Amino acid sequence: MAEITASMVKELRERTDAPMMECKRALTESGGDISKAEEILRVKLGSKASKAASRITAEGVVAIHLSEDGKVGAIIEVNCETDFVAKNDDFLTLARECAALVAVHDPADVAALAALPMGEGTVESSRMALVGRIGENLSIRRFARKASEGKLASYIHGGAKIGVLVERIGGDDQVGKDLAMHIAAAKPKALDSTGVAADLIETERRIAIEKAREAGKPEAMIEKIADGTVQKFLNEVTLMGQVFVKAEDGKQTIAQLLKAKGASVAGFTLFVVGEGLAKRSSDFAAEVAAQAAAAAQK
Repeated sequence: MAEITASMVKELRERTDAPMMECKRALTESGGDISKAEEILRVKLGSKASKAASRITAEGVVAIHLSEDGKVGAIIEVNCETDFVAKNDDFLTLARECAALVAVHDPADVAALAALPMGEGTVESSRMALVGRIGENLSIRRFARKASEGKLASYIHGGAKIGVLVERIGGDDQVGKDLAMHIAAAKPKALDSTGVAADLIETERRIAIEKAREAGKPEAMIEKIADGTVQKFLNEVTLMGQVFVKAEDGKQTIAQLLKAKGASVAGFTLFVVGEGLAKRSSDFAAEVAAQAAAAAQK
């Protein structure tokens, strides 16, 4: 059995918010496998064991550019070290201009975007110049470009921390706006069940089976219970299965909304700033010092 170290316990606590001793017991039971230990805790503790996984810690913004006819659009995430810099006008301008370049030039990756002309140099030289002025590292993390047969809608929320680009076919502009706002609020992982990874579905099924057995449910009912749990999970994480956030009856799903409006969704992109990234360690005094230094550069 692998040695259960303090760092392993710490990582599992950060993932799950579970008590330290529960984390240690789960790691021992799993033989040191952190992913399996997380499953064990979810069986024992329910949804509390997964809420830390949604924490967003890195700073930056999401920027979006749409063509005038709504047929071409781009969404980009640009990161920085502090929230103070994320509100800097020059930083915001860099993000917006990069989004426009992605829409127009369709670069293959971040390196190709960095080589595109900007100002008197390139995107990369502009980024480096801004790093020098601000005194903080900046990076272009990811982007996506869409060319639609229908029309694109976009939405930016929470100080540009969440951005959505959605492609609708049919319907009207209000439907597109509602869809983009819904995606920002509900954060679906996929358009429908075909876009959900098989291993995620299997994990939910496995957890449901173990929870049913621990609850003493009859063996003959366990598979049916697991099927219901998996379907509930799919409804929660897919756009088509989610209940529309503005539904007056609290029941209308996105699939039902689209049918009523004579529309469909070809796809969407959702960026949440810092998703999956870790924030650098700092304290308040260091934060203030960084802000003062940045202000002095202006």
